[in-house]
Amino acid sequence: MTTSTDNGVNVQALLDAREVLKGAPEAAQFTWRAQSQWKNGVASTTKVQKFFGLGAEQNHKAEHAFDADHPEVFAATDEGITPIEYLLVGLASCLTAGVASVAQNRGIQLRSVEATLEGHHDIRGILGADSDVRNGFNDIKVTFHIDADASKQEIEALVAQSQKRSAVFDALTNPTDVTVEVA
Repeated sequence: MTTSTDNGVNVQALLDAREVLKGAPEAAQFTWRAQSQWKNGVASTTKVQKFFGLGAEQNHKAEHAFDADHPEVFAATDEGITPIEYLLVGLASCLTAGVASVAQNRGIQLRSVEATLEGHHDIRGILGADSDVRNGFNDIKVTFHIDADASKQEIEALVAQSQKRSAVFDALTNPTDVTVEVA
């Protein structure tokens, strides 16, 4: 008896894209964009809709808006999560998507995937209270709880492959050139 795995990922489309892009590396060059607008205090709204990829301008089906602010303990209005929490959101969603994709490709049926992330952050750096303290996270811990038709070793391999292919994990763990300019 054969069983069918359905984690909602079209792996064949991803494998086909991989093959096509091997012969057309210029089409694999994507530019992701975000447009941020200051609201008041330390609050802002960032919108995402357009991007460039496959050699042409592209659009998401809808514009997505993300509110950022700081909590009241920072004397702010707490109308959104902090920018550094968005970093955790990006890492969690990228790794989770990878787990689902790899599981689908390997024929592993998922029942549930939960990721808990904790980023330890000494805020004295961003407040200018201690110039020896970095502004960003000191470390991030990701803990997965995965229920699947697979052994512990197979689940660990899913997570390892997801981590290996994660764009956000890569951006966080390897230096990325960032240019900031005023137009």
